Amino acid sequence: MKAGIVGLPNVGKSTLFNCLSNAKAQSANFPFCTIEPNIGVVNVPDPRLEQLDKLVNPEKVIPATVEIVDIAGLVKGASKGEGLGNQFLANIRETDAILHVLRCFDHDNVVHVDGSVNPVRDKETIDMELQLKDLESVEKRLDRVGRAAKTGDKEAQKEVAVLTELKDGLESGISVRALNIAEEDRQEYVKTLQLITDKPVLYVCNVDEASAVDGNHYVDKVRKAVEGEEAEILVLAVGTEADIMELETYEERQMFLEDLGLEEPGSSKLIQAAYNLLHLQTYFTAGPKEVRAWTIPIGVTAPQAAGVIHTDFEKGFIRAEVIALADYQKYGSEAKVKEAGKMRIEGKDYVVKDGDVMHFRFNV
Repeated sequence: MKAGIVGLPNVGKSTLFNCLSNAKAQSANFPFCTIEPNIGVVNVPDPRLEQLDKLVNPEKVIPATVEIVDIAGLVKGASKGEGLGNQFLANIRETDAILHVLRCFDHDNVVHVDGSVNPVRDKETIDMELQLKDLESVEKRLDRVGRAAKTGDKEAQKEVAVLTELKDGLESGISVRALNIAEEDRQEYVKTLQLITDKPVLYVCNVDEASAVDGNHYVDKVRKAVEGEEAEILVLAVGTEADIMELETYEERQMFLEDLGLEEPGSSKLIQAAYNLLHLQTYFTAGPKEVRAWTIPIGVTAPQAAGVIHTDFEKGFIRAEVIALADYQKYGSEAKVKEAGKMRIEGKDYVVKDGDVMHFRFNV
């Protein structure tokens, strides 16, 4: 999974990236501090891995990961190449999900590119640039398919109808993800275009420390502005999270969080929210060599899950041996789970559940 952090200059994108990846991207109080996209690989926090580690005692534990891309600040006119617009927009196109950072705090010493704090205006600025870039893509495709449609090609005519719906929506300022298009048409005609505003989005409201738990009036305005979208909102005090990450021990970090009234770091909540946004889940493999978390879309079958490990596993799939994590915890070991008759043998049609511990039998 690859998620791209976007937003206007100086809203806290690079600071958030540093919190997530500890990669120390350059962060400063002026626009276009980030030019080339910074890329960090972030472990997905999952307490179930720790539980399996204690039960299995493997040589190593490998968590699932998310690739985070810190994309430079977009500005008004980016779709026409303003700032470094075209480069930035190309970087966004390569991601699976968008983490849109909105400034929801006042600070006299942190300049705003537009001179005042207004997260809804900032959101609309970015939305417009992304919509204009998508409109360009849709119009190009419409021009090509339109010629075939005029010759009587029924398939082309159907695609033209969907593309026209996209064009009308984008011209009205509606992102593709919010348009009411039949799922079949989305899969057939929309997904192949890789439109930026079709990607799921998580709005990260960057607040001050005092607003970390309940948000503030800026966050309330953002919630109202995104009501019509299929999007999630996360409230995060990014500067405070950065301070927490500087602490050396886990105990110190937990004390800091408790003082703020928070149960877990915002970075953990953000990665989990991104997982939910993309309808992803985790299954595990466990043995003396390693315990490992694997990321799969919700609803995949056992052979498809096996294919995440290696394509040969999917091609030659015979069966899956499945243990529910709760049973692993209850009986304490794989051998005792088998003795209790709790290891299940599942075939090609089995839909993998979040938290399944699996072994695959295959033949190539």
